[in-house]
Amino acid sequence: MNKPLRRIAIFCGLLVMALLVRTNWLQFVQADELKTDPDNRRVSIARYAQPRGNIIVDGKSVTGSAATDGTDFKYKRTYKDGEMWAPVTGYASQAFGANQLEKLYDPILTGDDDRLFFNRTIDMVTGKPQKGGNVVTTLSAKAQKAAYDGLGDKKGAVAAIDPSTGAILALANKPSYDASAFAGNGDKDSKAWSALQKKNNEDDPMLNRALRQTYPPGSTFKVVTAAAGLESGDYDVDSKTDSPDPYTLPNTSKDLGNEGNIPQCKDASVRVALQWSCNTVFAKMSDELGNDEMIKTAEKFGFEKDVEGGTLDPDLDTPVRPAKSIYPKDTRPQNAQAGIGQASNRATPLQMAMVASAVANDGKLMKPYMVDKLVAPNLNTVEQTKPEELSQPVSAENAQKLQSAMETVVEKGTGTAGRIPNVTVGGKTGTAQHGENNKDNPYAWFISYAKTSDGSPVAVAVVVESSDTLRNDIAGGKLAAPIAKDVMEAVLDEKR
Repeated sequence: MNKPLRRIAIFCGLLVMALLVRTNWLQFVQADELKTDPDNRRVSIARYAQPRGNIIVDGKSVTGSAATDGTDFKYKRTYKDGEMWAPVTGYASQAFGANQLEKLYDPILTGDDDRLFFNRTIDMVTGKPQKGGNVVTTLSAKAQKAAYDGLGDKKGAVAAIDPSTGAILALANKPSYDASAFAGNGDKDSKAWSALQKKNNEDDPMLNRALRQTYPPGSTFKVVTAAAGLESGDYDVDSKTDSPDPYTLPNTSKDLGNEGNIPQCKDASVRVALQWSCNTVFAKMSDELGNDEMIKTAEKFGFEKDVEGGTLDPDLDTPVRPAKSIYPKDTRPQNAQAGIGQASNRATPLQMAMVASAVANDGKLMKPYMVDKLVAPNLNTVEQTKPEELSQPVSAENAQKLQSAMETVVEKGTGTAGRIPNVTVGGKTGTAQHGENNKDNPYAWFISYAKTSDGSPVAVAVVVESSDTLRNDIAGGKLAAPIAKDVMEAVLDEKR
């Protein structure tokens, strides 16, 4: 072979080798990456080639699938009572992807999860279409409906937990959205999606307020401050405190008073201070305990933690993860105000439900979760969630003292609207100021638990962000407590 032909042959050989290397690289090294690439339309076609598995509440599905025409996606997602369940399910859309449980458990719901290999093999051998598994939640349908209906036309959120296990019983938002409206990929779906975006809708109906929105917790945080005070040993629930009325914030000449100028607040005990929600007592207590101690106690209750909610791989970009609740590292005057739930203190409704649940559970805080188990198409359990203790923010003895004080709040204090006949209820009201110079209408809060002879089956947090109530009539006891009462009654009715 002459020299020019040999060069051409070598060059062609190198091209063939490069082609083989590239082909093998694509098939074996990049295969998984390409298979799961969001721009790979085949992935979406496969995802919607058969009905998805369902999200289950109380043994019944709150999701479904419907056949579609005129598209290469054979099925689209449907939702039953979509607006009520949106904070739990999230959405699965042919055009806009998925979030929350729909995204997190997509492999189970589509049947692609490695743990369903046996089921896929049987389906392939028998010639049946692939089936997805189901996600069984811890939610209570009655509690969820009570929370959703209770909010009515108010903007706000509700979170309810079983204190003994951490199981989430209700997560409700207003306003909300029905994911069925944009589950497809047509023009109608695009218009529905666009109308729900914050830039087009100032109410931001797709915001999961129960998990993702933080608010100043107002006077509901006084339960945490009281816990810190009792744990320090410097305070007891029924001993008088040396608390002036008004109280001058440290390092300032600014006086802090109490709503309504309640005479009982001067030198009030922890019980009386909770009963009448005395700012002066708890601001002074927070200052005396110090910022570091307050942060430490708040963190034990779950503040500053990435609480998973039992539904989240931390590497996933999904709004199921609750936003961090924050107790600020701050100056003395700011720390005093943060101790009464103001300043830069921020909490989600789920976080404040965790505070109430820890007190109700004799000081033990359980890790919140909303998925009980994952089941295969043949109903075999693939994964079962086990309750897990998160922390012990307050001793059993002090928790029981706090229970007694919170029960006084409901029996004869600011939380009487939360009473349930023949049931022991503990609670704490809150009215949180916000906006520049407190110009905006305050948020109305109520946290509570119900207690029976068998323990406390439910703890609730309610925040009403806005309503048609006049500013002077906005109070946690008036707006939020009746909603919490309805949710607690719904859970109690199920237990009876």
